[in-house]
Amino acid sequence: MRFLFYIIIIFTLFNSVSYARPISYAGGWTTMFMNDDNRNKMHVHFSPTHKMSIGLNIEYFHDEELFFNSIQVNNLLKRWNKKKSQANLYLKSGFGIAYTDKNKFDGKSQAAGFTGISFDWENRSYFVKYENRYFEAEKIYNSFSQSATFGIAPYEGSYGDLHTWLMIKVENKPEKEDNLTVTPLVRLFKNVHLFELGLNDRGKFLFNYVKRY
Repeated sequence: MRFLFYIIIIFTLFNSVSYARPISYAGGWTTMFMNDDNRNKMHVHFSPTHKMSIGLNIEYFHDEELFFNSIQVNNLLKRWNKKKSQANLYLKSGFGIAYTDKNKFDGKSQAAGFTGISFDWENRSYFVKYENRYFEAEKIYNSFSQSATFGIAPYEGSYGDLHTWLMIKVENKPEKEDNLTVTPLVRLFKNVHLFELGLNDRGKFLFNYVKRY
């Protein structure tokens, strides 16, 4: 299953429109790729308005050997636009099918879904984000996770410059034995390209890529 997931990612990477936020401008498309020690994720969606998006979400959970396909809907609940900063509150929800090869669940498919909120605040020098999610696949796998990300820009670039953020992400997964993970990471973006690369306190890599236009 993981091989199939990578094939889908490679195909989409060269054939998609993408944007960094969970909701784009009205009529815009978004593609996101997220990869860390827990899961690989690809999310492709369309925004019919500036307050809502709907699309396909594909995930693979490493430890659970679980492949999850869903339709995801993102809603902008509130946006605060200030002169020198912006904050956003989103609701993210999805419903679909989970499939696993692990142990006694070998070859089992089941209805699954998730919901959670995401809040971010940023100006040209600082970034803060909190996100949580509850995932349920009935008897296969249920989980709650939350994370907080803090960032600082070492310089303020102009439009078209290479922008750099130094960040640290703290994740909590209560059902795990080692339920706290800390990941220092670097975010780089220029024009239509955004990269994130990090290494957590267990020696596992984080890599995200976004292309937007």
